[in-house]
Amino acid sequence: MKKYNADKMPLAQYWYVLELNVKKSIKQQYRNSTLGVIWTVLNPLLNMLVMAFVFSTIFGRGNINMDYACYLLAGNMIFGFMRGATTMSLTCVVENRDLMTKTRVPISTFTMAKTVTALTNFGFSMIALILVMVVQYCRGQAVVFGVSMLLAVLVVPALFMFSLGLGFFLSTIYVRFRDVKHLYSVFLTLWMYATPIFYSLDFIKDDIVKKVIGINPMTIYVDIFRNVFIAGGAMDWMQLLIGFAWGIGMLLIGLLVFHKSKNSFVLHI
Repeated sequence: MKKYNADKMPLAQYWYVLELNVKKSIKQQYRNSTLGVIWTVLNPLLNMLVMAFVFSTIFGRGNINMDYACYLLAGNMIFGFMRGATTMSLTCVVENRDLMTKTRVPISTFTMAKTVTALTNFGFSMIALILVMVVQYCRGQAVVFGVSMLLAVLVVPALFMFSLGLGFFLSTIYVRFRDVKHLYSVFLTLWMYATPIFYSLDFIKDDIVKKVIGINPMTIYVDIFRNVFIAGGAMDWMQLLIGFAWGIGMLLIGLLVFHKSKNSFVLHI
């Protein structure tokens, strides 16, 4: 008898299973929560208020020529997308071990669903950013509204591929090494501070540190999004190309590691 391969499931069924997993993931996020999905808008706003108070009132904002509230929120949203997607993806294979052993669900849908969930949260967070931009614009702050804002959407596919690829990689490693969860949490903290979320890259004096932060893929995604969406600047197509190179490269690495290891997942979960 020919063995059924879940990863060769018809595309329509694959998307149906993916949709179910995304809905399940979103419901789990806000289970027993009074405000529910409203938290996807409130959470980035509250984080922005805390960070704006700390880094503008206590430490000073440095040389930033954009509205600082929008600057913070935009950077936090982009990094939060990657952080949410990869953190949820990290444990998704192990958490769905029952489905893996009892059903014919493609394993890749677990990681894909977590990344799509993070993308959905990012979409809701855009509401918060637009609201803040409108308020700051009415106050005469350095916020620009224009058609060029639409170009900011081009960074999303690159960021999605990067996050998905990293999610595939992490979920594969976690199956065998559970300590990765704790190590990645520490690494994320370091990565956040190595990304100009609450400071400007010009604020860095050390040339070597500045170069390292400059090639950080999250720095690239954050810069593109801010410059186009908040400042109304022209798209830096070379920077966008580098962002897509990071995204495609990470996706290929993640898929390669994932597909080479997926047949042994059942032995370790």
